[in-house]
Amino acid sequence: MSSAQLETIEAAYPLDYYRPAWPLRVGIFLFTWLGLGLGGGSFSFLFLNSSPFIAGAIFCLLSFGALELMIKEQRFYHCGADNALLYSGLSAAIVLVFYAFNKTGAHYTDFSLGNQALALPLLLVLALLVVAVLRYADALVTVAAFATLLLLVVIVSAQSSIGLALLPFLVMSTAAGSLALYRALARRMAGTALADYYASCLLVLKVLALAVFYLGGNYLVVREGNAELHHLPTSEQVPFAVVFYFFTAGIPFLYIVLGLRRADRPTLLMGLLALAFSLFTLRHYRSLLPPEIAAVLAGAVLTMAAGALLRALRPARFGLTSLPDDEPRHFNLENLIQAQTAHAPGAPAAGSFEFGGGQTGGGGATGQF
Repeated sequence: MSSAQLETIEAAYPLDYYRPAWPLRVGIFLFTWLGLGLGGGSFSFLFLNSSPFIAGAIFCLLSFGALELMIKEQRFYHCGADNALLYSGLSAAIVLVFYAFNKTGAHYTDFSLGNQALALPLLLVLALLVVAVLRYADALVTVAAFATLLLLVVIVSAQSSIGLALLPFLVMSTAAGSLALYRALARRMAGTALADYYASCLLVLKVLALAVFYLGGNYLVVREGNAELHHLPTSEQVPFAVVFYFFTAGIPFLYIVLGLRRADRPTLLMGLLALAFSLFTLRHYRSLLPPEIAAVLAGAVLTMAAGALLRALRPARFGLTSLPDDEPRHFNLENLIQAQTAHAPGAPAAGSFEFGGGQTGGGGATGQF
């Protein structure tokens, strides 16, 4: 591709944001984080002893101010520097929230699950994280917001014995609500620029909701978690054990069926992972064979099953196939650009070059051309 064609492409399709390759993004993130750490440490020496809250507030405002300036002026988009500024600003804001509540009462320093006073600051932190997700569409902040929501559910449930008994169902309900939120947002954003902007956040929300919905009903997680919450030396049989047996066995197959019917790869992969953990749960409480023999047999069975499916799904059956897709996953951008920028040569002017008028004979030995 010539320089003239490249200039034409850049003029026709300008890049509205700056986002380098991921190794460079990692380097920029680490460099920015190191600079923020050194700057924050020097800043704390000047103001921390006099007024810690004001020092934290200034650092938080400077982080978000620099972040907004980079986005507006330099068009940064998840290039590493903006991520580091976002995380530092959010960290400072979260520390400020707990610092402010701690000044009103010493019980806010108790971070145990039974401390009901943590619910209000965590609610403010959740609101802050949700606003950050909406503004900056960061996947890691989405994880933090989802984890904060689950922590809130656990803390509120831990205030009563009934809440602890219903905790698995409350966790599963929270995950189901998150899945419903994901489907509503995905439907609303379909076909718009927002679908691309929030794609990573929506994927993270979906995967976390699927994982938590399964783990909330898994028998091993419920039984061992119940022992930890009640400080029992050994785990005991939990109430409604049959219900959790059903969840442990049924949810993986539900994910696999939905993933296959909807051609949904994340749901299918989560179903396969959930099925493997369900088998681990069964073996944890009902061990029939030594580990090495069980591993060899499981590997042999899975290998034969994979081979059988590869043969059975060639050609396609039931809408599934093991053959490679004929259509490329991504269109050929290079060919598209060449087609848009290449110029076909024009027809020659009349009289400049015309065929005909010559004579030949003798296979070219004599005659005129």
